Amino acid sequence: MLHDWRPAEQKLVSWLPGEVRCADGTAPAAGLRRPFNTLNFSSAAVPAATMRFDIDVSSRPMSISQEEGGVSLGSADFVPALAASRFPAGPARSRCAVTYAPRIVPVGEAAVEELASYTMMPTMGTLTEDGQARLRGTGSCWKAPRPQPLVRAYPDFDRLPATPGVRDWALVGYDTDASGRPRNIRALAGTGNAALTKAAADAVNRSRFTGGARTGCSYPYWRTPATLAAPKSPDPAPLRPAGATCPEDHGWSTPPRPRYPEAFRRRAVEGWAVVSYDVAPWGEPGNLRVLAAQPGAAFGEAAQSALRLARLAPAGQGLTGCVDTVRFLMEPAEGTSPAEPQARAAY
Repeated sequence: MLHDWRPAEQKLVSWLPGEVRCADGTAPAAGLRRPFNTLNFSSAAVPAATMRFDIDVSSRPMSISQEEGGVSLGSADFVPALAASRFPAGPARSRCAVTYAPRIVPVGEAAVEELASYTMMPTMGTLTEDGQARLRGTGSCWKAPRPQPLVRAYPDFDRLPATPGVRDWALVGYDTDASGRPRNIRALAGTGNAALTKAAADAVNRSRFTGGARTGCSYPYWRTPATLAAPKSPDPAPLRPAGATCPEDHGWSTPPRPRYPEAFRRRAVEGWAVVSYDVAPWGEPGNLRVLAAQPGAAFGEAAQSALRLARLAPAGQGLTGCVDTVRFLMEPAEGTSPAEPQARAAY
């Protein structure tokens, strides 16, 4: 028996935020960041995802969590995207919620800006040929033999403004003349960073290509997010239980080595967690509990996992009531540009 096997159609999923409702009414949603676009091959329905959070006095979302039973597809960026958002100035608000609804379109029919946005953070693999063809358009630039860069110029990214928690990007379109010089340079899509868009167009103008006269060429430029500092962490001392036997400066024989939550690292969002635990006589932490974590629970989970593998020096007797703060920080690694921050976790 012959079977007609065809690969499933690739679809682009864009996540659109709805109305923000808090305990005291609605909140303006103009400052909400959209989660990264995702891909989907399934014919099954994709459910919406609801986030719950508070808004502090500085207008930033706090204590963000995803409602149970929501979507799992591409959900890693929902909490970081909300953490990178800001609301208009106003009083603190509590018990807020926003639902992100999926807009699902075959990649061959999706808007070029939405496809380009996905390629800036392709967390679920590459676009199929339908999507790539849609992104390329109908010009002659992509026909064999494709033009090759003789000189590929770039902006001085370190001098360009960066947006906290957002990878800014600009897709620049251009044609080339017979000598390979760019002509008809224009902005096709982007995040709206005017300085980056201008610098990207200038970089294309300074580039040179093989292949003679072509139309419909394009090239993307992006700027790493500026670091979004964590909210202030609480003093852990008042959180220590009465009768605690754990000294505040207890030292480690095997220090904690927390892993920065990858979804927050991509947006350069910092965080912290306060964790309590007891210690067995042989130095193994136990009874671990996350007392607080901001701006999302992932920092608490990462801190808890690291402390579980750490060890104190054996003391002959157990300790109770240890309370530690683990901070997750972004910083330029040695030998790298400030535009390429690395993540570290500090005990």
